[in-house]
Amino acid sequence: MALLRMYAITTIVLALKMSAIAFVQGRARTSAGVFINPEDAAAFGGKAAAEEPEIVQRAARAWRNDLENIPIFLILAWIYVAAGLPATAFVIYCIVFMAARIAHTICYINSIQPWRTAAFAIGSLTTLALIVHLFIGVVIA
Repeated sequence: MALLRMYAITTIVLALKMSAIAFVQGRARTSAGVFINPEDAAAFGGKAAAEEPEIVQRAARAWRNDLENIPIFLILAWIYVAAGLPATAFVIYCIVFMAARIAHTICYINSIQPWRTAAFAIGSLTTLALIVHLFIGVVIA
């Protein structure tokens, strides 16, 4: 049950983090009063433009980066849960990955380097460690 609980917490936190990106985008659009859809500009009293404000674009890129990383981690994590491997290692993988993805988003939206790259690398290395653990604990075992 500890594995499933940690998996649920990880999934919920990452889903909320991704929802926060949508909130940042919406707030930035309304604050700037710039919308790429003419109907949105009309509905919210803004102006239509060919491009979104920079913060909206950065948040969209952070969102796309999440879509490249989070599903893979969650699939691998589900295999870990199903295999019933040690909970302590799993908790570490999940906490480090969540922290790295949150830090990556904050750094991406706020143009903070080299911390954005460091956060991305930490998340990627955590996923790689999870893969190795699964390979040893499930495939080779």
